[in-house]
Amino acid sequence: MHSKKRLLEILLVLNTKFYTICINDLLGHFNSASPKFANMEVIVNKVAGSGIITLNLEDFAPKDVVVFDLKEHLFMGLILKEKDFRAALQQLNWHEYLKKNVIITCSVDAIIPVWAYMLVSSYLSEVASAIKVGNEDTCKESFMLEAIQKMDATPYADKRIVIKGCGELPIPPSAYASITEKLKPWAKSIMYGEPCSTVPIYKKKTT
Repeated sequence: MHSKKRLLEILLVLNTKFYTICINDLLGHFNSASPKFANMEVIVNKVAGSGIITLNLEDFAPKDVVVFDLKEHLFMGLILKEKDFRAALQQLNWHEYLKKNVIITCSVDAIIPVWAYMLVSSYLSEVASAIKVGNEDTCKESFMLEAIQKMDATPYADKRIVIKGCGELPIPPSAYASITEKLKPWAKSIMYGEPCSTVPIYKKKTT
């Protein structure tokens, strides 16, 4: 048993030395025996050294979004009964919405009185970070536009900026328009796409 283990250790050492010798021989061959390899220039990443800043609008997508669907509190999923609705809201654990971005909506075609939205909002305002009412996609878009308008644009002063075009999340056209409006007074140039393939959008005029 011990002799077999010792044999494996010896083979491992020899194998390591063998590969080390081979690698050294190859390096020597490329650097001395083949001048064309010895004189090869180092490949430079021109994109990385161009000073271009890539901005991904996915970073502005709202996080911690929760939907409050009024459908769950309608009689037979169609009718809002005030007494039952008020009782249901009183029993809810509103702590679940703590520091969340909440969208109040109704996923069914029902007549919802305006005061119902007001009542839900009165509860949520004590715990939620922000509240919006309406279609889920439209509200998420609104959250994104607000985040863009709140961003600090000063770090982008006199910078070449690429607004990333492809990603994992769908980005509404309004977000691209909003970021252009936000950055134009600051940026040296604005492009769309990827650093290696861009569409020029704006370039500051030189005086």
